Amino acid sequence: MTGQTNWKPLALTMGEPAGISAEITLKAWLGRSMNGVPPFYVIDDPSRLADIAVGLRVEVPVHPIACPGETLATFGAALPVLPLPLERRVTPGRPDPANTATVLASIRRAVDAVRSGEAAAMVTNPINKEVLLRAGFSHPGHTEYLGELTGTAKPVMMLACPGLRVVPVTVHLPLREAISSLSTEAITHAGRVAAAALISDFAIPHPRLVIAGLNPHAGEGGLLGREDIDVIAPAVASLRAEGIDVSGPVPADSLFEVHARAGYDAAVCMYHDQALIPLKTLDFEHGVDVTLGLPIVRTSPDHGTALEIAGKGVANESSLVSALRLACTIAANRARVHDGRTVA
Repeated sequence: MTGQTNWKPLALTMGEPAGISAEITLKAWLGRSMNGVPPFYVIDDPSRLADIAVGLRVEVPVHPIACPGETLATFGAALPVLPLPLERRVTPGRPDPANTATVLASIRRAVDAVRSGEAAAMVTNPINKEVLLRAGFSHPGHTEYLGELTGTAKPVMMLACPGLRVVPVTVHLPLREAISSLSTEAITHAGRVAAAALISDFAIPHPRLVIAGLNPHAGEGGLLGREDIDVIAPAVASLRAEGIDVSGPVPADSLFEVHARAGYDAAVCMYHDQALIPLKTLDFEHGVDVTLGLPIVRTSPDHGTALEIAGKGVANESSLVSALRLACTIAANRARVHDGRTVA
């Protein structure tokens, strides 16, 4: 098992109730010993989880707890659940906006548990952004909402798997808007936050960053667009002036092959798909979404709600398992930094 910080559990949110979150949660607990899953509790409806376990024919005892502190005594024999009843009964594959308040309450309770010291870190199951937005949710996704809840102005998304870490500067925007919104300041901020997180969260004392170009061949000296010269290169220079080991802008088409990946610890990319396509192609099953720059540790599977397979028993829990393990590792690394010990 990955190291547990002062034996505090991880807080896992319910995610979209009509998706695969319950299934992968049950399977993650079921494989806890084989996969080295650290103790966690889920903020969810216990009776719903128990019914789903029966329907999926998985032997997972569900045990309601009164507080996160009861997790460790429960986890070995049953799935600990901090009760949070849903407003309406759930049909797999059919999200109901009436349950939006409960989904968001699960996230808030996890944040509160970590901030109060009751939990070491939080892991979020996937949410359905379209349903949340229709119900009045005003954020593009988890990252921005967690920023508001923790008072963090500009949290940064990282996707990580054993062979690659990527940081998109722009995230949930149409591609046209993503390109037009790129700025030297935003790229510099993403690089700065990523470098700090590699030290504190990933135990890399001297992190190496690479900054991806935007245009083909990083603009071909301005022939294929000037953004790489006028926007990205000044950000690289600013980061270098701050003492960060950084290179770029590097053409994105050759940035992710195996030999190139050996030369950096994280790649800062200009937009969502430039970052996520290579990572998900390389290792979709073990990718983890990490929110950088928060005062708390938060990870998540790198996939969505998978409504099309909800309730069928075929969902793969590997990404959630990786998210749980990485959350525990990051929490332990931060604790060592806080205690003044080396993370190397």
